Amino acid sequence: MPATTFFIDKPVYDAAKGLVRFDYGLDDRRFCETLELPPGADARAAETETFGKLLGLAAIVMGVSYFKLLAPLKIAAPDIALTTEERSFVIDVYENGLGEFYARNNLQRFGKLSLEAPEDNHRPARFDLPDRALVPIGGGKDSLVSVELLQAADVAFTPFAVNPKGPILSSVDKIGIPPIYVTRTLDKEMIRLSKEPGFYNGHVPSTAINSMIAALCAVLYGYNRIVLSNERSASEGNVTFDGREANHQHSKSIQFEEILASVLANATGGSLQYFSILRPYSEARIASLFARETKYDHVFSSCNRNFRLAGHDGPLWCGECPKCHFVFLIFAPVMSKERLVGIFGQDLLAQSEHEHSFRELTGLAGQKPWECVGEILEAAACLYELTKRSEWADEPIVQLLKPDLLTQYGEGKLEFALAELMADSSEHHIPQSLAARISPHAL
Repeated sequence: MPATTFFIDKPVYDAAKGLVRFDYGLDDRRFCETLELPPGADARAAETETFGKLLGLAAIVMGVSYFKLLAPLKIAAPDIALTTEERSFVIDVYENGLGEFYARNNLQRFGKLSLEAPEDNHRPARFDLPDRALVPIGGGKDSLVSVELLQAADVAFTPFAVNPKGPILSSVDKIGIPPIYVTRTLDKEMIRLSKEPGFYNGHVPSTAINSMIAALCAVLYGYNRIVLSNERSASEGNVTFDGREANHQHSKSIQFEEILASVLANATGGSLQYFSILRPYSEARIASLFARETKYDHVFSSCNRNFRLAGHDGPLWCGECPKCHFVFLIFAPVMSKERLVGIFGQDLLAQSEHEHSFRELTGLAGQKPWECVGEILEAAACLYELTKRSEWADEPIVQLLKPDLLTQYGEGKLEFALAELMADSSEHHIPQSLAARISPHAL
């Protein structure tokens, strides 16, 4: 029988051990997950109502990994009080944050989930935090561009990561600033069940999860800003399912950023800011900014096959997944072929066997891949740009897609898209004072 209720217990923080325990239940099944925090936490901060509030919200958001095993319609957090705004935030995480999971498992849940939790009508007092930023590092190009912009603008920051491995470790080493690392240990029984018949598995909103863990660290270690590296392209969804757009990158979208930024600000009395420094930029624009600096060329990776539960091993780029193909595609117009092939270890535009992947990325076949890739028109415009460059024009992938690309979009639309990709959007939530310091370095 499927579970009828997903239970979320009140989390427990052991300051002496730096250990946070999260307990969950699916009817009579019980699960436990832990966070191990580094030394140096402010013991007084851990005793505040602000930290308690964020701890409860983190428990709820992190619970998606256990909820999705059976995806019941009822969620219960009997010991975690929530405001009206926080309830809406939780529902967004469990509906839109799991949008891809529902679509790929053909589960209709939008508008049907119920949440039982006590009412919280109390607003915490302002919790003052030092003026410095906590910057999540994912090991890919985006967070490294954020680092370069912050360093150029002389903004104080600390790299942050959960379960760092492979490209994250090598990237942080190149950054040269001592990081804050958190160890997250998932329940082994949950992992086992996710592979068993009768249980569901699928994508969870990892950016939402890591953001809540970052919020805990911001309070415990003293940071008034969590600075993300999510581009404007992340707001584009993949497919329409159950009457709603399902977006693989929902927790990277500007809509989610707005919701969580408000929740975190209200939970801390207005002291903790949450925003993406790369929101004004397209993926192609970020690629052009990355191309200015070569020191990360052989330590970074945006290939998701490097970030499995078992850890990282093998080359930095698999060369076979849509993410590898997309990143290669947007780098090609702004890098020499020699440099780009040196980064990837192979020329991905010379491999005609991956034609279908590039067709999906550019909107010529299928649907937008369930990956953290840019907009369809963005990929199409970048491929069009390569048709005009002697270094890339004769590549098999470029030649195979060029006729259909021009037929479907037309040169005029593609030219306009190219210009728009390099224009910065005004739709972002970067504080004005910080934006003024950053902007000159992005020119």
